[in-house]
Amino acid sequence: MEFESLLKLIGDDPVFKSSLLLAGNINPQIVRLQLSRWVNSSRIYQLRRGLYSIAPPYQKVKPHPFLIANHLQRASYVSLQSALAYYALIPEVVNITTSVSTGRPERLETPLGIYEFRHLKPDLLFGYKMINLGDQSAFVATPEKALLDLIYLQPGGDSFGYLRELRMQNTEILDISILREFATKFKSPKLQKAVKGILQLMVGETEEFEEL
Repeated sequence: MEFESLLKLIGDDPVFKSSLLLAGNINPQIVRLQLSRWVNSSRIYQLRRGLYSIAPPYQKVKPHPFLIANHLQRASYVSLQSALAYYALIPEVVNITTSVSTGRPERLETPLGIYEFRHLKPDLLFGYKMINLGDQSAFVATPEKALLDLIYLQPGGDSFGYLRELRMQNTEILDISILREFATKFKSPKLQKAVKGILQLMVGETEEFEEL
């Protein structure tokens, strides 16, 4: 296959799988060799085994980091610091795209950024939605779930000191009823305690709350 044929086949898709090139009577070894050559010539990026993106200046659409994260691990959604920064709930600029997944924890360094995946049990994979990112879309945690995911996975995340260090802002976007509902689904005293601290910070109280 010529590179121009690949570009026509991919069209505007920001990322593509090698399986797309294996339709029909195609020798897989030849496809893998061609992909390797295009990677070595910087025409395409390999994001992980079997997953690629067209490189500049050939790409028509620059893939959004959240879209790439969704493709890097199945059964995952963007959450934790990345989602909190997206909603402007925390002031930090996050240089690593963080997600939660039912898969194994891993950190992937790709030509298009660094991606981290934290493991959650399958019954905790809720509270996310498809977000429109302009010409792309990706599964991202709701503000409430992103915050609870972070607290749940962070040792000592329910402490008032840690919650205060998050320097939460724009907390008016948090739906208190959803926050409580989601915390209950975790079936964790840690999350119940954290919600008390979050509500205390939202009303401007800065004194340590009583330990449960």
